[in-house]
Amino acid sequence: MVNSEAKTPRERYRAQVRTEIKERAWEQIATAGASALSLNAIAKQMGMSGPALYRYFSGRDELITELVRDAYRSLADTFRAASAAGADLAALAHALRGWALEDPQRYFLIYGTPVPGYHAPDDTTAISSEIMATLLDACAARPLDGPATPFDAHIGEHRDWAAGHPAPPAVLRRALTFWTRLHGVLSLELAGQFTGMGFDPAQLFAAELDDLVGQGLVG
Repeated sequence: MVNSEAKTPRERYRAQVRTEIKERAWEQIATAGASALSLNAIAKQMGMSGPALYRYFSGRDELITELVRDAYRSLADTFRAASAAGADLAALAHALRGWALEDPQRYFLIYGTPVPGYHAPDDTTAISSEIMATLLDACAARPLDGPATPFDAHIGEHRDWAAGHPAPPAVLRRALTFWTRLHGVLSLELAGQFTGMGFDPAQLFAAELDDLVGQGLVG
């Protein structure tokens, strides 16, 4: 019986070309940043005409969207695999750092400076919400200690970013504290801001985790 979902040779070729275009785009981003992404330059590298390349991606924004989707999906899958293996918040933190160090440009595309004039479609937000849902689940699995804070009340009423997750305000605060502090360290490390300062960024990251553990936020 023939698999009706099997790709035709034409579809396979199209997928291969789109993959190569994305690979060239990542190379270009690594050299000049996402804001300088040029489909015409990619076409030239591939020995194609500009109009020919536009048969695979309608423009710069569609190409960036594909790269953003791939980046979010990669991190979402990394978090899901870690969670399935029983990862706690500390293990998720190390999974995040490992993923970021593996490809800094991929990290900066979704967590760095926004690309001027580009607006990601709603479906990319949905993928990023999967990442936050995994984090919120891990935060909810930990006992809650300490009194409520004024920010708890605020975040309880401003929770759109949690995409419907039922976590109570204290868990939302825990997740945001985890996310913002560790991204702060990671962003500085990946941007090379610690170069020449004479310490190991991995040790700083570990110290931040230890501090969060001491606050009862991670563990």
